[in-house]
Amino acid sequence: MKKIKINTEFIKLDQLLKFADFVQTGGEAKNVVAQGLVLVNDNICTMRGKKLRSGDIVEFDGQKCVIN
Repeated sequence: MKKIKINTEFIKLDQLLKFADFVQTGGEAKNVVAQGLVLVNDNICTMRGKKLRSGDIVEFDGQKCVIN
């Protein structure tokens, strides 16, 4: 599992998907989230602007990362 360190209070889901190299573009991030392909803390998340904080776990396409 990748560990993603952020220096702010939160990061939005679509930004995290790009930052973690799970997707290449913002448009791709928007599409995979809208299709329900992304899990946040083991729950399907369709809100691309969802605020993720330290300890949250994101999973997409067999890849996982945790926010530090």
